[in-house]
Amino acid sequence: MDDEADNVFDDSERKKVMATKTPLSAIVQALEELSEFLGCQMKVEELRLDTFCDACSLVSVLFSCLGLAFKFAEMEYVAKVRDLVEASKRFATLENVLDVDVANDTVKKPGSHSRNLRRVRQGLDLIRALFEEFLSSEDYSLREAASTAYAQVCAPYHTWAVRTAVYAGMYTLPTREQLLLKLNETDHTVEKKMRRYIEASRPVIAYIDKLYISRKITLDW
Repeated sequence: MDDEADNVFDDSERKKVMATKTPLSAIVQALEELSEFLGCQMKVEELRLDTFCDACSLVSVLFSCLGLAFKFAEMEYVAKVRDLVEASKRFATLENVLDVDVANDTVKKPGSHSRNLRRVRQGLDLIRALFEEFLSSEDYSLREAASTAYAQVCAPYHTWAVRTAVYAGMYTLPTREQLLLKLNETDHTVEKKMRRYIEASRPVIAYIDKLYISRKITLDW
């Protein structure tokens, strides 16, 4: 009887945890699993493309929470992730994708999987930079954090028209309170999870950069 009661309690607690799991929690957990995999000194297998795509797909909700200012970034990010999801049906790992494009001299070709991987990496880095700027400002200004993060990560690679549209859209960003509401977080929980995202994303971003650099591909594009 006690065992049955314990099982019922366990199930209810598990459902409660699942029900209270926020989008940011799911994103952080997925990236931490990737980071842990990449940090394992004993690993011999390469990072699977489908696993990478599963984690990256979750991140798109963060762009949608930022509204019009990041609509272009959201559309670009989602499209590139979708392309990599399709590619994962034919390529097992990120390395496979790059090796094929290197062999065909199509790494930087618009629409190539390697170019799209580069853009997805920028998306992950943009969120990292935004979180860092957000947490480092005294008043937690989302507009200033987003403007600085965009200028650092994406602006150098966007056309004048796109940059102009993004900066104009910064005035439509949600307030701090609105962002917390959209993410279903509190001041306390969001800060902890943002810091976890920052730490977990760094090795993933570095890993992708290394794939290009090791193949003598520059990162200035």
